[in-house]
Amino acid sequence: MRAEVIHNRETIEKYLRENEALNVYCIGDLDRLFRPFTIWYGLRGENEKLRSLAMLYTGGEMPALMAYRAYEGEALTELVCGISKILPAKFYSHLCETSEAALAKRFKLEPHGRHLKMYLNDPSKIRGKADSCVRRLCVADLENLLELYRESYPGNWFDPATLATGEYFGAFAGGDIVCAAGVHVFSEKYGAAALGNITTRPNYRGKGLAGMVTAALCRSLLKKTCLIGLNVDSKNEAAISCYRKLGFAVAGEYGEFMAKIGSAIS
Repeated sequence: MRAEVIHNRETIEKYLRENEALNVYCIGDLDRLFRPFTIWYGLRGENEKLRSLAMLYTGGEMPALMAYRAYEGEALTELVCGISKILPAKFYSHLCETSEAALAKRFKLEPHGRHLKMYLNDPSKIRGKADSCVRRLCVADLENLLELYRESYPGNWFDPATLATGEYFGAFAGGDIVCAAGVHVFSEKYGAAALGNITTRPNYRGKGLAGMVTAALCRSLLKKTCLIGLNVDSKNEAAISCYRKLGFAVAGEYGEFMAKIGSAIS
C-alpha cells in the first residue's frame, strides 16, 4: 500500500464521520471556505477503503498537519512514514503517540503540550438567555477584539476572516470587550463548528464570563450545526471544568508539536 492524495470529498467525509466527535475540525475543513487550503493524504486497504487519513492545512502563517487518530494504528504509521518526505521542512502538528513516533524518524519534534479534544455531548446544559452584557460580534468589532487578544491571548490562532461568519460573541464592560469566544472552523453545510479564541481579560476572570459567552455562542451554532467541538490544553483545569459544566465531554487526547527537519534523517 502507498500513501496517496485523496481528492474525493465524499470519501473523506464518510471516513471522518466514523468518529465525528474526534474529527470536528477536519469535517469543518471540508467546507468551501477552508477546503482550498487542505491537502488530504490517505492509505487504502481492501476494496479501496480508507484505512487512515491525515490532512495538511496551509491556510495559516504556518502549515499544520492533522494526524491524531490513534485508532488507525499501524495504518497511520505507514501513512505518516509515506508522506514524511513530501511534507514542508517546518510545520505545526497535532499528533497521537503513533503518528508522533512515525514523524520523529525524519523530523525534530518540539513539544507544545498535551491537549484534549472535547465535544458538546449534552446541549441541555447551555439553555437559557445570555446576560445583557453579551452580544454577537461583527466586523466592526475587529479592532476591539484584537486589543483583547493582544492583552489576554497573545500568539493565538485568530483569523480575522472567521469574524465574518457571525459566530463570535463577546462580553462588554465600558465599551471594551472583556471576554470573547469564537470559531476556528464553521460549516453550516457539514454541520460542524470548532470553537476557539476563547479568552477573558485577566482582571475579569473568575466571574463566569467565559462560560456565559461560550454558552451564547453554542446556542447560536446549534441553530445551524449539530456537531460542536474544541481543543483545550490538558493542564488548563479551569477551562476544562468550564466546558464540562456546559455539557462538553472528552473525545480524545493528542500532542501539539512544531516539526522541523532533523539533522539525522532515516
